[in-house]
Parts: sequence; C-alpha cells; structure tokens
Amino acid sequence: MIYDASLDELLQKVWDGKRIDRPEALRLSRLPLEELGALADRRRQLAKKEAYDQRGNEIVTYNIDRNINYTNVCNVYCKFCAFYRTEKDDDSYVITHEEIDKKIDETVALGGTQILMQGGHHPKLTMQWYLDLLSHIKSKFPQVNIHGFSPSEFIHFREVFQLPLEEIISQFVKAGLGSIPGGGGEILVDRVRQRIAPLKAMSNDWLEVMDVAHRLGLNSSATMMFGHVETMEDRIEHLDRLRAQQDQSKGFTAFICWTFQSENTKLKAPTVGAHEYLRTQALGRIYLDNFPNVQSSWVTQGLEIGQVALKYGANDLGSIMIEENVVSQAGTTFCMTVADMRRLITDLGYEPHQRDNWYRLVN
Repeated sequence: MIYDASLDELLQKVWDGKRIDRPEALRLSRLPLEELGALADRRRQLAKKEAYDQRGNEIVTYNIDRNINYTNVCNVYCKFCAFYRTEKDDDSYVITHEEIDKKIDETVALGGTQILMQGGHHPKLTMQWYLDLLSHIKSKFPQVNIHGFSPSEFIHFREVFQLPLEEIISQFVKAGLGSIPGGGGEILVDRVRQRIAPLKAMSNDWLEVMDVAHRLGLNSSATMMFGHVETMEDRIEHLDRLRAQQDQSKGFTAFICWTFQSENTKLKAPTVGAHEYLRTQALGRIYLDNFPNVQSSWVTQGLEIGQVALKYGANDLGSIMIEENVVSQAGTTFCMTVADMRRLITDLGYEPHQRDNWYRLVN
C-alpha cells in the first residue's frame, strides 16, 4: 500500500473539526465505513460538547410526536411516493377537526408535545381552510407545537393562493404554526428532481421557503431522501446547499436522511441498504459543521440500525412515531415505544432524554 500524506492531512482536518469542501467530502465517502463512522462520531462529540450544560456527549434525545397527514389528495404525482391519491380515488380524504382532535388527544396522553402535520398538494383547499385548522388546534391544544407544512407545500400554497411566501408564512404563524419540517428536500439537485418529481418544487424553491421562514423567526429541520437515481456527488451537492443556507439564515435545528423505499411506487430504481445509509449519515455529520443535531432514521432502517446510527454521527433518535402513513405505504413499517427508545439509548451507555422541537430537554 502506498502511503498518502494528503489523506492523513484530511483525516486530521476532520478530527480537528475544521470545514471540508466538496472534493474532500467525495474522498471521505470512499473510506472504509468504520473509519468514516469514527470520524462522524468525533464530529458529533465536538458539536455537542457544550450542549445541555456540557453534558451533550452523555445525552441522546428523542421526541414524542405524531405524524398527521391532513389530506392524501395530491396533484404532483411524485414517482417515489405511494401515499398520494387523486380526488376521484375512493380512499382519498381530507381530515376533519374532530378527527384531528382525537389524534392529538391520544398524542398528549402519551406525553407528546408536538404534531408533525403534512399533506398532499390539494388543488382546492383554501387558505382560510388552513388558517381555521391551525387556529382550531392552537386554541384547543396550546401546549402542542405545530410542526407543519413542508417547503414544497408552501410553494404549492403560493401558486394556489397567489400571495407572497412572506405573507402566507406570517399568517400561518399568527394562526398557530410553530416550526417547519424539512420534507420534500429529496435531493437538492434539479437534474435529479426533474427525474423523480418534475411537478414538485425545485431546489431553489425549497431553499427560498426555508430562508423566508428562518428570517421570520421559524426554525426548521432539513432532510435528504437518497438511494434512487442520484450519485454521491449529488448527495454532496445537497449537503453543500444546506450548509450554505445554514451559514446565511441559521434556522435549521437538525439534519435527517433516509433511504428511498420502493414498494408500491412508480420509481423503478434499486434502493440502497443500511451500509449506504450509515455512510451518508456519517458524511452528513462531517460536512454539516453548522448543524447542531443529526437525527437517526430508524423509521426506514429499523430499530437496530437506528441504534447503530448513534455511533455514526447521530445524537437523536427522532420520534416514537405514533402514526406514520407515507413510508409505510411504500412497504416499510417499524414501530417503537418510549421504552424501546430508552433501552436503545441506554444500551450504548448514553442518557435518554425527551426533548421538544428546539432540542430543549422536557422535564
């Protein structure tokens, strides 16, 4: 084997917590998985060093919330999605206030502090329908954070309501919206987006929503759905665009990545397994040096890999996911209780703590 001093320099650079560029990230992506994981774990330690009164490296967090999909009617027909329906389908729906109350009551009874509310791009729901829904939830459940409406939904709202993003988001906040999920990120490379979801918001649209939301004081998460038609270079470009946006607006709380789930979808692409998932998450932790948190994706990977991910850069297990309708439609169904979460965290020697959307510890 030929000794490569430049690789040693790159590894030391990562170990010291310094920023890397895209060519360096591509080089790191080719490392043995265990070596890349050790570097990601080191970066996790550096990122969490001062968190929770300097106990950040001892603590792994989780959240108790519920995914509520307010409608499955959608007119963008993403090839990777098995959830959407047209208005004419027998199993299409729009949620009622009574149905959402029941779901939130169950969530609160389990100690939940948040709902994650997303839906299809329904062509006929009015802005007032959304404002009434938000106001209803906030008046009845003031203690529950509404983490709702992905950037692609806001781009859809802009087109349907014919209003600027600033006005739409501001009115949603007044009605009760508390934060924005990072759904619809997929891969922030338009060549890829044109292949998998040509009618959906493009990369600049997605980032524009996040920029506006952050400037208005809302926090959001950032996501990546990979393992379909993209390349490793595309994944790194995605990370680079997220990092640049975070440098500018500083509103992302966490990065979450997961693998494409193919069952019942129109996208005929061979997805990837746990090895590639861990590699991509580890690379995300290293590259996103301005993101405080990385969330493990046990929902697509299963409990065991979700636990292993805590040694590959993640410091959070996400939610127990009381309800999940989108990934499960694509053939992947894993379940987790609070006891499961706490056991997985404790088994690795960490302290399990429930947190809220802003990564503040509950109780």
